[in-house]
Amino acid sequence: MANLSAAVNVITTDGPRGRAGMTVSAACSVTDTPPTVLVCVNRSSRSHAVLVGNGRICVNVLGDDHADLALHFAGATRVPTAERFATGSWDHDTHGVPVLRDAAAALVGTVRSARDQGTHTVLFVEIEHVSTRDGGGGLVYFQRSFHPVGTSRLSA
Repeated sequence: MANLSAAVNVITTDGPRGRAGMTVSAACSVTDTPPTVLVCVNRSSRSHAVLVGNGRICVNVLGDDHADLALHFAGATRVPTAERFATGSWDHDTHGVPVLRDAAAALVGTVRSARDQGTHTVLFVEIEHVSTRDGGGGLVYFQRSFHPVGTSRLSA
């Protein structure tokens, strides 16, 4: 799986179960009608019960300048979960969940269904709001490292 490159995201939530956020690379589009993404969350994660319990999340797609934030929300900086939102610029009010203001894209939605598979829960999230940032590149995870991805295109 280390050779399966994937976009890096910080999944965030807030609600009756509290506020939480975690870095994930297992997230992708499922369908455009209704707009739905899936997010895979390890059931042993401290954030799992909060994400599932709140039922509303934001998939913050990280830009090429967010490697430090990705490490922070992955727990690599050893900052307690409750203090992780002190890093970065977050909008906590507009959508009821934390949205990273300078994310490459932010997808806010409601968990419509969940399925346990192996060690993870696959959350199917119906998207209600999308915002994007112009300029900048993306961030991918490949061979256990973060790599910036530019916006140049390959010729066909």
